[in-house]
Amino acid sequence: MLRFSALLLALLLPTMVNASSVRLKDLVEFDGVRGNDLVGYGLVVGLNGTGDGLRNSPFTEEMMVNILERLGVNVGGEEFRPKNVAAVLVTAALPAFSRTGSKVDVTVSAIGDAKSLLGGTLIMTPLNAADGDVYVVAQGTVIAGGIAAEGEAARVVHGVPTAGIVPAGGRVEREVDFEFSQLSSLRMALRTPDFTTAEKIELAINSTLGRSVALMLDAGTVELDVDATGLRSAAHVLSRIENIVIEPERRARVVVDQRSGTIVMDENVRISRVAVAQGNLTLTIEEAPVVVQPNPFSEGETVVVPRTAAAIDEEPGIGLAEISPGTTLKDVISGLNALGVTPLDMIDILKSIKAAGALHAEFIVQ
Repeated sequence: MLRFSALLLALLLPTMVNASSVRLKDLVEFDGVRGNDLVGYGLVVGLNGTGDGLRNSPFTEEMMVNILERLGVNVGGEEFRPKNVAAVLVTAALPAFSRTGSKVDVTVSAIGDAKSLLGGTLIMTPLNAADGDVYVVAQGTVIAGGIAAEGEAARVVHGVPTAGIVPAGGRVEREVDFEFSQLSSLRMALRTPDFTTAEKIELAINSTLGRSVALMLDAGTVELDVDATGLRSAAHVLSRIENIVIEPERRARVVVDQRSGTIVMDENVRISRVAVAQGNLTLTIEEAPVVVQPNPFSEGETVVVPRTAAAIDEEPGIGLAEISPGTTLKDVISGLNALGVTPLDMIDILKSIKAAGALHAEFIVQ
């Protein structure tokens, strides 16, 4: 319990002493500055007998036939069952402002019954965006994220050998049609909407540029008039304001993980005066059947007589303890630690305090 208390204080006291200041670029998303998701369907070849079983994955055979025919190889009517080919889905994210010829990483995942993609090569695969157009073409050696080995009667797998990446395996063939420099206004979307934080952003931008160009529209949006800044383009405006340091406001939160017993509290968490009693019940049931046999050379039969021992043990617990109202996070931690319970019991106590209306914070259970 003492170790838990010391760790919690070590993590949170620096936050209480120094207010956290964050750059504007880490608080908002700029309108138009975003990536695009891509997806494609392709083949990985060169596997060491760990590819798809074509009887179970007929789509692999169909695609292989189409590729060979495009290369001038007529395989019509032929029956082939190679084990070194696997059908895969290929995904990638096209970064903002990607230009023709630049490269991106792609992720490859088997969709058939292939056992491993280790050592395979992804054949030229077009990747489409939501609009159906091809933006990237991917090809290259697959680096799988696991390993598999098997013998006659056993198989061992470590990691996920049926998925991998092709570093810089996608080449951009088409650019997103978007002229960022032509924007006359720009909207900034807060990652965590908050009216106070949005107002701080508005004031900080106007103060930095020396004129009223930013306007808070709501808790999650701040609009910037690019033309009114007097700078050459929207890109010049962002380069001037994206490193502005702002102290964001946060809602009070308590996040708990019941599996590991982890508790994380925000510095704004407050607890009203409340009394807490906590104890544990232990129920023990023990079966000890006894075999009873008749005397030698006598009439009778062997029977099993059940015997059960049941007991309920109640631990003393903490009795009824008072938690004084906390004005700071340190006061809250001190009051909770005074209960002298384990982190898992602390989670149950926090739930009950929240249900009683004495915990003034958003309670999140993971």
